[in-house]
Amino acid sequence: MITIKEIASRLGLSTTTVSNVIHGKTREVSAETIERVQKFLEEVEYVPNINARNLAQGQSKIIGVVLKSLEFRLWHSDNILSDPFVSEMIGGIEKAVREAGYYMMLYISDDIAEIIQHISTWNVDGLILFCMMDDDANRVAAKYHKPMVCIDTYSSEKSDDFINVGLDDERGAYEAVRYLTDNGHRKIGFLTDNRVGVDRARFWGFRRALREAGIEYSDRSFFLLKPDRENIEGNTEKLCRKARDYTALFCCSDIYAIMMMAALKDRGFRIPEDISIIGFDDNLYSRICTPRLTTVHQDAAEKGRVAAGILFDLIRGKKPASREIRLETRLEIRDTVKKID
Repeated sequence: MITIKEIASRLGLSTTTVSNVIHGKTREVSAETIERVQKFLEEVEYVPNINARNLAQGQSKIIGVVLKSLEFRLWHSDNILSDPFVSEMIGGIEKAVREAGYYMMLYISDDIAEIIQHISTWNVDGLILFCMMDDDANRVAAKYHKPMVCIDTYSSEKSDDFINVGLDDERGAYEAVRYLTDNGHRKIGFLTDNRVGVDRARFWGFRRALREAGIEYSDRSFFLLKPDRENIEGNTEKLCRKARDYTALFCCSDIYAIMMMAALKDRGFRIPEDISIIGFDDNLYSRICTPRLTTVHQDAAEKGRVAAGILFDLIRGKKPASREIRLETRLEIRDTVKKID
């Protein structure tokens, strides 16, 4: 690729003049010279070396986005981006990054040690982390000393090294289960694939709603989707048999709610006549499945945009008003809950 120095030599101009034209600083350059340079750039199909320019300014103009793809969530897909919630969130981040004149670099791993090893060598201006568990975010912050924002991260201890963008997951689940109890349901199951992070908070919301309705919680009401992909059919069959003793299921994600709806319907259940189901996320599938899923709405794309916006504030040196940002949820009532008289 031809350099600015070579262009200047061939046109008989200074490198400063050519550089000014390329970068739009033409206040002190004649119109004739601008035209000569631009015509030559078109002839040689010159492409500016953006990396070199950014590095000269002390920036890479790259934002790193890291997803920790937890092993126990991989049974339904080897690709975490196939989850509509994740893909919508990444889309929100990418749009915000692009509109700010930056570029996004995406890395996915289920190994926190591998993540830390890689990001410690990256020349990026900031990081957005998703699905960090326990002390993961703190471990990353100990190695990475530039601006960092997390999404849906529940750390074992508070830290001033990063900001988290999430929801009031406990309240969102509480309102969903409260809707079930208000509609007469007393035998309600809680469906998840883990007991950590956002699902743990949603479990506490589930427990609170039961308690306020005077319903005693039993561990039997905990429906655990196991991560063993080879035995998923057997696990699903077991959960469907167990569901016969319940009038409703609260599921920690729309993906699992819709999966259980399909499995139950395959076994002769009518929804909501035989069992009511509520999800969490309000993804695209929840709005087009049959019957349409009652669920807790969150705006995944907005969550990504907010995280990116906060990161850019940090890069510009603006201090956050809070280190815990909680976006709103609402219950989206559709067709999968039956009122019990």
